[in-house]
Amino acid sequence: MNEEERRKLGEETIKDVYAGDVVVPPEGYAFTDIMLKQLFAEVWTRETLSMRDKRILLLGIIAEKGEPTTFKIQIKASLKRGEINPEEAREFLLFIAQYAGYPRAASMLGPVEEAIAEFEKETTNSAD
Repeated sequence: MNEEERRKLGEETIKDVYAGDVVVPPEGYAFTDIMLKQLFAEVWTRETLSMRDKRILLLGIIAEKGEPTTFKIQIKASLKRGEINPEEAREFLLFIAQYAGYPRAASMLGPVEEAIAEFEKETTNSAD
């Protein structure tokens, strides 16, 4: 696969991974160019782990890093893609608290509830 094809696959994959909520970065910035061609065109497209497995693993890593904003983005994308449901999203925090600590998990409570509310609002609006 040539560089242009890898970029295109990366663009398609990032749209899929984030259920259309993340804007594809423009070409010409080395950081995002490599991210699209490598992370999204090569790693996210691998089939050994399911998208759900990758997402849950990523959520654990993000939680341990204490990144509530990124955690929210991932939770919402996962809800929109049907990988998890709101009950599972909330359950993740209980489990995360045991390994990453209560303060870290508590910092994710608000973002998780925001992601669930946004998802439910979008789902309700699209059904109308």
